[in-house]
Amino acid sequence: MTTLTTDLIRAGAPIGAARAAMIMVHGRGASAEGILGLADAFDARDVAYVAPQADGGSWYPYSFMSPISQNEPYLSRALETLGGVVEDLHRQSMPSERIVLLGFSQGACLAVEFAARNARRFGGVVALSGGLIGPEGMKRNDAGTLAGTPVFLGCSDVDSHIPLARVHESTAVLTKLGGDVTEKIYRGMGHTIIQDEVDHVKKILAGIGSPESR
Repeated sequence: MTTLTTDLIRAGAPIGAARAAMIMVHGRGASAEGILGLADAFDARDVAYVAPQADGGSWYPYSFMSPISQNEPYLSRALETLGGVVEDLHRQSMPSERIVLLGFSQGACLAVEFAARNARRFGGVVALSGGLIGPEGMKRNDAGTLAGTPVFLGCSDVDSHIPLARVHESTAVLTKLGGDVTEKIYRGMGHTIIQDEVDHVKKILAGIGSPESR
């Protein structure tokens, strides 16, 4: 059975000296080290990068569009893990409006689901090949507001794991929650990350100005 650890891999600036922090969430069968390797592409040395590791390389066992109950208790534990990372950053004086949530594939689904369930002003939310979690037609009761949080959803139009309709649905939900959502659908891209997506992330990071005092 899948269990979770709260092991964190860190890179970039020390949190106490960082302009912003990015929580990077790996995909199924991948690792914290792997997703953290993407940080170099963002060319933001004054950002602290933290990546939690799922035991066994999976945050939850079944498809993100399976009934929620099938992925429990692992989904709840995974969301709690992200919540714990956010709270740890808060304790180190890094406010939510300077925290960017980013994930790829299963990690993208988890990151965007956490943002929807815990809506507040984040520094940014990035889902690379992912969407909100739950079966088709599931009613959502998300509260709170993203309050203008920059949100980027990037995905292929032929992704074998992420139905295009779910990306559109996620855009609608996050927009309703007050997110400033940019959706980019790439023709024939497949299940991967491309430079244009990296450039969008760089814009989000550049939009987080230096704090007056930390």
